[in-house]
Amino acid sequence: MTEILSSIGYAEWILHALIWLPILGMGLVLWADEERAKHVAFWWSAGVFVLSLGMWWAFDPGSGVMQMESVAPWIPGWGISYALGVDGISLFMVLLTTLITPLAILGSFEYIRKRERAFYALMLLLEAGVVGVFVATDVFLFYVFFELTLVPMYFIVGIWGGERRIYAAIKFFLYTAFGSLLMLVGILFLFFKAKTALGVPTFALADLLQVPLTGTEQLWLFAAFALAFSVKIPLFPLHTWLPDAHVEAPTPGSVVLAAVLLKMGTYGFLRFLLPLFPVAAQHPTVVLVMMTLAVVGIIFTAWVAAVQPDAKKLVAYTSVAHMGFVVLGIFALTVNGLQGGLVVMISHGISTGALFLLLGMLYERRHTRKIEDFGGIGRVAPLLTTAFIITALASIGLPGTSGFVGEFLALLGAFETHPVLAGIAATGVIFAAYYMLPMVQKVFFNKLDRAENIEVHDLTRRELVILTPLLALMILIGWHPTPLLERMEPSVQVILDRVESASADLEISALPTDTIQAEAVPAVGGDE
Repeated sequence: MTEILSSIGYAEWILHALIWLPILGMGLVLWADEERAKHVAFWWSAGVFVLSLGMWWAFDPGSGVMQMESVAPWIPGWGISYALGVDGISLFMVLLTTLITPLAILGSFEYIRKRERAFYALMLLLEAGVVGVFVATDVFLFYVFFELTLVPMYFIVGIWGGERRIYAAIKFFLYTAFGSLLMLVGILFLFFKAKTALGVPTFALADLLQVPLTGTEQLWLFAAFALAFSVKIPLFPLHTWLPDAHVEAPTPGSVVLAAVLLKMGTYGFLRFLLPLFPVAAQHPTVVLVMMTLAVVGIIFTAWVAAVQPDAKKLVAYTSVAHMGFVVLGIFALTVNGLQGGLVVMISHGISTGALFLLLGMLYERRHTRKIEDFGGIGRVAPLLTTAFIITALASIGLPGTSGFVGEFLALLGAFETHPVLAGIAATGVIFAAYYMLPMVQKVFFNKLDRAENIEVHDLTRRELVILTPLLALMILIGWHPTPLLERMEPSVQVILDRVESASADLEISALPTDTIQAEAVPAVGGDE
């Protein structure tokens, strides 16, 4: 397979194709009639996914540097380039995006009944934006894609959402836009600093990594970037937009939001926050604050989820808890922690995306999301019940599922550096069972005493096609995570080497007086 891919120059054009093919697909969808739009969108996005699979073989698992790179001048006068590349961190985020998009589109066939061409065109635009976020190696280009994802998601929630869709869409937009503006200020500061230090205007990440920053500058820039990414994750206490967005969004919107959009925040931590500001990232106070917020988010949102009467809102709160495990693993600053965080990102994208799809299927049958309105579904829909149980168990981290691998590694990494916080976070696994299993019991195994539930039909062939690959991945990753970990480890090690190589005696002291320069260290993704 590797030889075949090399013969067609796969590595040279695939990243461009994954961004521009969905945009081309938008045009085809808008050109098609309303009835055919969904089929065009599905088959086009499925083709993009098939193309992306070649990245698994084209990627060199033993290298931690950027691969499949491509750089072209965009706005030379400002040092802005159209620069793309992937490493062991972004590889899986791209594959997750290209997998989830066609499944979410297929899952919307019965849900979306109005303005279908516009909806599916926005879904493809969203895919292009998210892939762009994960492959951009120019910081300005990254920011453009990061902001681009706001537009289709805003309209998806605001037009096709529930009764409070306008409120949820505006809240989602304002929260994310506010955080992003602070990040833009930080990006511009780095640009002018780089222009002075390097003598040329540049937004290239590899160049910005060489810019000397004082401890105080790193602290402030870390805060600006961290706020933008924490809102997107979302990290407690910046999570309040998420339940509203999830509940009001249509099923495919919730799926993409949970599976890939939230990962843009934690990906930003790994790609930008740790490498650009290694001194601030390892400062004991900063680490303690970030890990504490992660632990509070894990515990608090688990408790809140346990009392939710709405099944969709319950699952929405679980996303905050799961992403808390990711942040906990990242700021453990260990190989196990970072790898665990990455596996949780992948597992959460698969399992929570599947949960929202399953809840959407239940809603199409019963037109309600209230847990108390269900009961005994397992007797009339055994396949639906089986799929839901497997997904729920993966979500709470049962051994043998993908959720267990990620959470175990994240907790193990955290225990190496902060055993008390890791121990408290571990109770979140117990609370996960406390909020998830009662919902499963009430929906599927209580008395079948409502006529509406008796008439619920089992999974259709289309729904089986949607769920089968997700269920298979939950089990496969749970039993054999080695191929993932092998591809992640070199890139994770590059990040940790940069953090550790930052001057050990460089401390962030009083903000007005600190002027010590950080030592130049090798660029992440560059040859040492």
